[in-house]
Amino acid sequence: MNAIPREQLRQRADYTHKPNLKTGRHGWLRLTPAYSVKVVEEVFERCDRSMRILDPFCGTATTALSAAYHGHEGVTTDINPFLIWLGRAKLATYSWEEIEATREASKRAVSLARRGDVEPASVPPIHNIERWWPESALKFLCLLRAAVEQVTASGSTERTLLMVAFCRTLIALSNAAFNHQSMSFKDAPRLLVDVDMGSLYGEDVRFVLLGAAQNPAGSAQILLADARDLSTVPDRFDLVVTSPPYANRVSYIRELRPYMYWLGFLVNGRDAGELDWTAIGGTWGSATSRLMDWSRPPEAFRSPHLDGVLKEVSHADNKNGRLLSHYIDKYFTDMWALMQAVTTYIEPGGRVHYIVGNSTFYG
Repeated sequence: MNAIPREQLRQRADYTHKPNLKTGRHGWLRLTPAYSVKVVEEVFERCDRSMRILDPFCGTATTALSAAYHGHEGVTTDINPFLIWLGRAKLATYSWEEIEATREASKRAVSLARRGDVEPASVPPIHNIERWWPESALKFLCLLRAAVEQVTASGSTERTLLMVAFCRTLIALSNAAFNHQSMSFKDAPRLLVDVDMGSLYGEDVRFVLLGAAQNPAGSAQILLADARDLSTVPDRFDLVVTSPPYANRVSYIRELRPYMYWLGFLVNGRDAGELDWTAIGGTWGSATSRLMDWSRPPEAFRSPHLDGVLKEVSHADNKNGRLLSHYIDKYFTDMWALMQAVTTYIEPGGRVHYIVGNSTFYG
């Protein structure tokens, strides 16, 4: 295959997360590192039969949901319980009765929140939370979350769909900015003087229910599992379509933290750091400090080229050189374990598509 000259390369916004934002269930929640559904669609268009498809990095379930919409059988895994919850919500089949019941429940919840006729939920223990939301937004979100829980049953379809919409609203009311490769904050905090927060939530419910009405023809399941150990995954697969973590030192839960705290999937920073340490390439909190004590296991991937790179980085004119060399070493160790696990579950003649976006690290 001939390489494309660098000067002919151009940015392809349609290959980023952006097309997903308005595409039914794919657009329920934004995740900047997510890859475009368009990329996956192009892969599936070349399939001439029904296939079993694996994605060992579920993310926002782009691959699994696309597989189900094309009539394939998809299996995807992740270590993040919030993404498991979100993915199962995206892949579920919803009846017209459930959608209408959710619509009515949302009206009751907004009415309760507006009148303040409910005991507000506790403010989530997010560090420096006032940087995230102004006081008026925090008050409304605490009332709304409590109202949703009052008008729906635990584990019900109605609560699941309303909580997806709640996640959309809480990020829309926040000071979060997406001009960073992951997420940052706006320079000036939002005042929300003219924002009807109840109506904003109503619009988010409407968007979620439009996607819920589009049931996929195929099937997919999501498993809580580590991509480096797929022993719980059933059978073998014809096709693997995934976007692996990158060696770019970006926390893989950074953008998910507000959702995870509000919905109770995280209760403190220590748990956040532990989850990022478990992820390939994670760097949040304690995940960074633990790298200093990490060493490559004897059975890990070895390469003279990699060893040379690690030596250069560790001796670079940078006080963090040793830490960064450990980071790169652990990344390749984990990716080697992943590839060994994945190849065990591919049928003879099967194909693997790794979707890799822009990422640079030490050049």
